[in-house]
Amino acid sequence: MTAAAPDPVLAEQLAYYQARAAEYDQWWLRQGRYNRGAEESKRWFQEAAQIEHALEQFAPRGAVLELAGGTGIWTEKLARTATSLTVVDGSSEMLAINAARVAGPHIERLQADLFEWQPDRRFDAVFFSFWLSHVPAELFESFWRLVACCLNPGGRYFFVDSRRTPTSTAVDHVLPANDDTVMTRRLDDGREFHIYKLFYDAQELTKRLRGLGWQSNIQETERFFIHGQGQLSSP
Repeated sequence: MTAAAPDPVLAEQLAYYQARAAEYDQWWLRQGRYNRGAEESKRWFQEAAQIEHALEQFAPRGAVLELAGGTGIWTEKLARTATSLTVVDGSSEMLAINAARVAGPHIERLQADLFEWQPDRRFDAVFFSFWLSHVPAELFESFWRLVACCLNPGGRYFFVDSRRTPTSTAVDHVLPANDDTVMTRRLDDGREFHIYKLFYDAQELTKRLRGLGWQSNIQETERFFIHGQGQLSSP
């Protein structure tokens, strides 16, 4: 999956996640600038539990690949059932936290730009969390070709991502307009970065993936998350 020409937003996006690694978990844990109050946090964790249950039902076993593994929030869950787990991320800072969080001889970690990386083997399941929304529109199809290249025959994918909800992000972040795919993100120290942020509707995404040859079951929680699983249609 390769961009036709250097994309300054993609470069800035990678720099953002490198710089954000140490504070990334604040978002998931609803801490600091991501704390929207007790009621919002309660709703967040209830919906997050729904995603965790869906992943348990999906049962990622065998050789599992995690794309954009980040700090290991989901790596920890995948490692429980995978025979082998390969984690790929573009940030060495993220991977260092990931490795400190989750250990095991069956886990391999690779630092690579996911817009350039190609697998040298195939997997039984591919998982990616809060990554699809960072793939620019012009690379959507090539990303899903990458997922297909990563899977064994009959292999499956599972993803989770954000719905368009203002309270999902930090109090000093503003969601882009509906037709804008670039968002400004701020770190605790005030530095600002531009990243891609695209939001998907479950029905529209299901239809679009069907056109690329995927059979998918994509759902949304009440406010915060979209998640799905599927596999390539039989020829």
